Formats: sequence, C-alpha cells, structure tokens
Amino acid sequence: MSISVLAQNLHGSEIIKIAAEVNELKRQGQNIANLTIGDFDSNIYPIPAELKDGIVEAYNQKQTNYPQADGMLNLRQSVSAFLKKSFNLDYSANNEILISGGSRPLIYSTFLAVVNPGEKVVFPLPSWNNNHYSDLLNAQAVMIPTRAENNFMPTADEIRPHLKGAALLALCSPLNPTGTMFGKKDLEEICDLVIAENKSRAAGEKPLYLMYDQIYSQLTFGEHKHFDPVTLRPELRDYTIFIDGASKCFASTGVRVGWGFGPAHVIENMKAIVGHMGAWSPKAEQMAMAGFITNAAAVDNYLTDIKAKIQASLNTLHEGFQSLKADGLQVDSIEPMGAIYLTLKIDYAGKTTPDGAVLKDSADINFYLIKEAGVALVPFSAFGTGDDVNWFRASVGTVTPDDIQQLIPRLKAALEKLK
Repeated sequence: MSISVLAQNLHGSEIIKIAAEVNELKRQGQNIANLTIGDFDSNIYPIPAELKDGIVEAYNQKQTNYPQADGMLNLRQSVSAFLKKSFNLDYSANNEILISGGSRPLIYSTFLAVVNPGEKVVFPLPSWNNNHYSDLLNAQAVMIPTRAENNFMPTADEIRPHLKGAALLALCSPLNPTGTMFGKKDLEEICDLVIAENKSRAAGEKPLYLMYDQIYSQLTFGEHKHFDPVTLRPELRDYTIFIDGASKCFASTGVRVGWGFGPAHVIENMKAIVGHMGAWSPKAEQMAMAGFITNAAAVDNYLTDIKAKIQASLNTLHEGFQSLKADGLQVDSIEPMGAIYLTLKIDYAGKTTPDGAVLKDSADINFYLIKEAGVALVPFSAFGTGDDVNWFRASVGTVTPDDIQQLIPRLKAALEKLK
C-alpha cells in the first residue's frame, strides 16, 4: 500500500531507536545506565508538591472540559507575570502568549506560521529536531556545523553567509543536546545579523524571524547566565518567537504545559494552527500551573533544589570523564553550563572490539558501550551531524551521582578492551 512522499521521507527518532535497544537489554535483566532521553525519573525528580496538589484539586473541581484555544486566561496572565519577574520581558496575556501541550506544538506551529515550502530555515548542528520540522514543511534546511572549541554553539561568522532570503533562524540556549549556552557578546552579534538582514529587505517583504527556544533557561549553573535576544536588542521584539514552558525547569515533562510568546500577529496564527492540531494543554494542569508559577517562594525553592541535584550529577559525570582523560583514554567533556546534558567525546572510531568487530562510527561506539559497559548515550549524529563526529549527549535526568560513579569504572573497562 502506497503512502505519502512525506511519510516515506520522514526519519524516525534516533533516540527512540536507542531507547528500544536499552529497553530490550533491560528486559533481559541487564543493568543499563540510561543517559539517553531528555526526561526525568520522577522518583528522583518529582514535580513540585504545590503543582501536584493543584492538579489534583483542579480535577476534583471537574476542570476537565476543553480549555480556551490559546490557553486559560489565568495561566496566560500568570505566564506574563512570570516572564516579567524572571526576564523583565513584557508580553500581554491577551494576544502575545500561547499555551500548548508542551513545547513541541509551539515549535511546529512556529515553523508553520512563518515558513513557506521551499523557504530557508537556518539552524546549527547539533540541534534538536529542526531538521525533522523542516522535512515536515518541505522547507530548505540550511544546517550549520559548529565546533567543539565554541562549545558547539553557532557564531555570527558561521551564520552570516546563510541569512539572505531566509525565513527563520532557529536557535536554542541552553542548547539541547550539548548543555552549552550563548555568551552575551556572541548572542548580541547574532542579533545584530538578524537586524541587519531585516533592514536590507524591501518594504512589504516577509522578514527573517528568529525562533528562540529557552525551555532550559531556568537551569543554568555556576557563573553561566541565560541571555535572550529581546532583552539584548529590543528592536527584535517584532521578529522573535520564544519557546518556553514547564517541562524541564519543573521536571514536568508529562504534565504537558508549554508557553510560547512573541509578536501578536504571529501568535494569533500559531493559535489557529495549534487549535486545528488539537494540541492543547489539559485544562486541569493549566489551572494548577497558573497558581504554581505565581507562588514565588514555591518556585524559587523548587528551582534551588532541582538545580543543585542536576548540577551534582553533571559535575560527577564531568569529573569522571576528566579522570578517564587523565588516565590516557581518548575521551573528553565540556564543563556543565545548563540544561540536563553533558557533552562527551569518546573518540574510538576505527578501534576493534574483543570479538573482532570494527567500530566504524559513533553509532557503533554507542551500541558497543550499551552492551559492554551498560551505558547508553546519544551520538550527535542523532541531532543532525555526520556519523564521524564522535561526540555524544549524556542526559542525567534519570540517574543519581551514585549511579554515575558506578558507571565510570564500567566505561573505563569497556574502552580499555578496544584495540
């Protein structure tokens, strides 16, 4: 039976494929440290107690019918207040904020609202899912390789040659998959490129929009600070669509409350798209979130706790990899900056396993480590890079520092078997 060209050409998630391998080994009784999915073990990272109580109460109050198409007004008002407090950003609850079932519908509706088939979408590699959303729209994906020496964040010089005539520049900070983030100067230089490109366009010509995914903005560590385009360059307000929500900063991936905000004419069209998709956030969860994010003490206490736990796990993994590097193994890691991810280098392509198999690329390395070390990572090739890029994403949302300390010796033993 024939199917659409779109369905034939759309690639499945590499992360889900890796997860299937992990789950099969677990079914067989093996102990696998799963550092793949960007999610949280709710036994380690439960959602905020106040939020949970609010959800239960909302269901008790029978808040189970359709929500408003753009989200419940009280939640949009709470988001507006939260943005003002957290970032000093002013966005109206009436027409500049959109609620959806997590951030994915917001990203997809941004693409649908501002990109026509065949138009250019510019984004860095590695990055999460921009290639797949471009495929869904039959857009022209312009993928910009980034470098380890820049923490895999794109620079203005790398972006500059690709903006002429583009419809959308898609950026994320802190970045999934790397956990790295923009510095102030680097983001300012990119903002200035967008401003210059839009000034060069004729009156009435469609502008270049900037999609800025800051879903991890509350999860930053040490001296690293989150910056956003509109704060740095207020004139970008008319062209910037923000992607944000509760999924990551409140360990609420299954609660499904995301919020996007930006210029009213774009948000209004995104509202129509999300409505036709039926991608609303559940009403009870919206009502509970509205109360929680305006409870400043509860929010601050939760963020203080979750950030300390995540940073402890990231630091343990980083220190473990640096110890392996000091022992002469061909590995490296980039210091924790933000999100729940650590960027790891495991440079063993071309090596031979004890049973005589040659590890051709990063995918081979990963599956070898799953079976021999009981450690599952995600190669950057799952985020658009070539298979020859031997860098990996490690997500710490489902492990503890003790789990990480136990996996380091297993990893060392597995790597030392390679010839």
